[in-house]
Amino acid sequence: MTDVQWPAEWMRGVLEVCVLRVVGLGPTYGYAIGQALEEAGLGSVKGGTLYPLLTRFEQAGLVDIEWRPGAGGPGRKYYTLTAAGRAEAQRRAGDWVAFSDTVTRVLTTSDEDAADLPARDGHDEGARKGDER
Repeated sequence: MTDVQWPAEWMRGVLEVCVLRVVGLGPTYGYAIGQALEEAGLGSVKGGTLYPLLTRFEQAGLVDIEWRPGAGGPGRKYYTLTAAGRAEAQRRAGDWVAFSDTVTRVLTTSDEDAADLPARDGHDEGARKGDER
């Protein structure tokens, strides 16, 4: 578990692909999905974020649901990826890896290799304020 709180915009960008990945590991229910994400280092994901996402996946045909009796409590809604869900999870994971590789390349490019990055056109914040460089 981790106490890290990632910026909300980062979590919005990665949550769907991570939830698809966790559900793709086998039938699971909402609370267990949240726990898996937290244990993976993503921090706590609130039910008000997770359950609407799972509902959207269900409506899009990416997950199947099955109600199972609870052990001494209410039943649980288990989620399993459909064939379309598996394909979507694979596609999104590939897209995320490509995107994160690109971001890593931008963030770790040395000054000497910066020529490989797109050129700046001088219209950044400092240039607009009359900053002389």
